[in-house]
Amino acid sequence: MRSLFRNTRFRRLFTAQVVALVGTGLTTVALGLLAYDLAGERAALVLGSALTIKMAAYVVVGPVVGAVADRAPRRMLMVGADVVRAAVVLVLPWVSEIWQVFALVGVLQVASATFTPVFQSVIPDVVPDEQDYAGALSAAQLASSAETVLSPLLAAAAVAVTSYSTLFVGTCAGFVLSAVLVASTVVPPVAGRAQGDFATRLLLGVRLFRAVPQLRGLLALNVVVAAVGVVSLVTTVNVVRDLLGGTEADVGLLLAVSGAGTAAAALTSPWLARRLPVRTVMLAGATLSCLAAGATLLLAATPSWTTATLAWALIGFGPGWIMVNTGRLLRTSAGPGQRPALFSAQFSLSHACWLVTYPLTGWLAVSAGWTVTWSVLAALAVVALGVAVTVWPTAGADLVRHRHDHDADRAHVVTARRSVHGWTHAHRLVVDDQHPHGPVPV
Repeated sequence: MRSLFRNTRFRRLFTAQVVALVGTGLTTVALGLLAYDLAGERAALVLGSALTIKMAAYVVVGPVVGAVADRAPRRMLMVGADVVRAAVVLVLPWVSEIWQVFALVGVLQVASATFTPVFQSVIPDVVPDEQDYAGALSAAQLASSAETVLSPLLAAAAVAVTSYSTLFVGTCAGFVLSAVLVASTVVPPVAGRAQGDFATRLLLGVRLFRAVPQLRGLLALNVVVAAVGVVSLVTTVNVVRDLLGGTEADVGLLLAVSGAGTAAAALTSPWLARRLPVRTVMLAGATLSCLAAGATLLLAATPSWTTATLAWALIGFGPGWIMVNTGRLLRTSAGPGQRPALFSAQFSLSHACWLVTYPLTGWLAVSAGWTVTWSVLAALAVVALGVAVTVWPTAGADLVRHRHDHDADRAHVVTARRSVHGWTHAHRLVVDDQHPHGPVPV
């Protein structure tokens, strides 16, 4: 980890990410207070609609970003996204109508949906060493976990001495600083470009998920994360206040337990990355996630703080192992030219899962109660885990024997056997410049 932060380019990009994350967290708090000012008792509906707009923007914009990120300067894309976000949050304190909130939130989230997948696709090129890259993923997840805990505290401290409108000004400054840090960083160009017209590139990432077995497994694990993670994000307030009889402060404490679980997953991931295959670690995380879902059923039957603490810790820890190691899997599943599209597709598809579990959880909680809600989510997680285990081959079983033409890149076929038909060898299925449609088995 020490060598990682001696990497000047990563250090600047990581700092930019942290600053932008804090800005996003402060915006979320300030947006909730603004919604209450504008809508009163309907504030929850306004905020819920804003979150739906966020998820929809992530799902729609992600593939578009992937289609252009290998051709546009990635540094300029990130700087432009930060500038747009800074401008939007600076305007938010002046809005007076709910529709204006929705419009500005839409623009804000389109910018965020541009920044995040591009940032994620840059890190493998800035941190080429596998061990350092595992550390970079853990550091990014730790920053995200810390933000969920610290941003509400910073917002509370700021609101105690000034109005919530000041939060928007602070957020604007954060996005500007992030833009400056990114602009001062040398971002390498994409090594190779995805082939085809815009429409072809637009769907490239989705096609990769369909073609590559380990990516189909990842898609199922995205469902596990969304099914289990939504319990913490949507139901914590009701669990603490209604089921456990706790206070508003207790809500923050239980959310902090979940955040601590995710942080623990991030801290242990680099050690595991040196010892275990990524498949083993991610499926272990999915198994722990299903255990967390089971713990919520126990909580519904016999409410107690002990059970709630255990369940929320597992809700953070299990999905944390999946999320932290996702980048490792994506990096090894495609070549440099295909990575922007692949990271954007993962960004879009993972949020599509949340777009399903968010309303599903809210509707079930209101119409059927907690036991039914958590039972459905637990069943969804278990089925998704079963699918992941089935479609993701084990080590060795994922080797694909295939053939290249005689004019193939000599560096790639150096260990291959030559025949009158070409070069034949076997390796894990990957989509790159040597295998634009994946290896064709022989």
